[in-house]
Formats: sequence, structure tokens, C-alpha cells
Amino acid sequence: MAMPKLILSLLACFWAASALAANPPTPAPSRVTPPAAKSQPDSRKMQKDLQQLNWKQFKSVLVAIPKLKAEVDAYGPLGWQYIRENYSTYGWKKSIDKLDETQKKRLAELIQNAKSLR
Repeated sequence: MAMPKLILSLLACFWAASALAANPPTPAPSRVTPPAAKSQPDSRKMQKDLQQLNWKQFKSVLVAIPKLKAEVDAYGPLGWQYIRENYSTYGWKKSIDKLDETQKKRLAELIQNAKSLR
């Protein structure tokens, strides 16, 4: 009784193997980033560059981006005091990620301008 089941199982395996050999799986598309995506500013790098500015440069950049300024303004004068004391270690990445693409590009430009004025 076990022999016919074994033969049927082997035949099923050979049939499946031949079907796979006849139609090999297509390779997955490569994970190459399109050129447009490479030109988008990286929020981690922007955070690092922003944190390396001195306070005066940092504040001028932050005030020029309405969404970032609004996040600090929401806490009033204490918010600005806290940011002044902690801007070089504060995690700006989440706030930068919330910006739209034009705001991110503007932020990157402002940071580069501020860095070149050092």
C-alpha cells in the first residue's frame, strides 16, 4: 500500500520540478534609486548640518521655514529658550520629515548658505 503512495509522491515532485525548470522565476527588480530620488535632501544629513551651525545661523534658518518656526513658537518663549540650550542635540529629523519637498529643498539651501558664511 505504501509503494503506490510513494510512487505518486515522487511523480508529483518530478512534475513540480519540471514545471519550475520550464518557467524559472523572474529575478526581482534591482533596487537602484531613481535619479530624481537621489536629488532629494536627506533629513539625517540636514539634521546634522543644522545642529552644527552656531545659534545665530541656526535661528535664522529655523525662522525662515514656517513649519519649523511654528513648532517652536507653539511653546512660546520657553520653547525658544529650550531650543537655544539644546538645538545641537535636539532630534530635528522628525520635524524635517514632516516638511514637503519644496520646504526640504529650501531648508537644505539655507543650511548650505549658512555653512558657507562661517
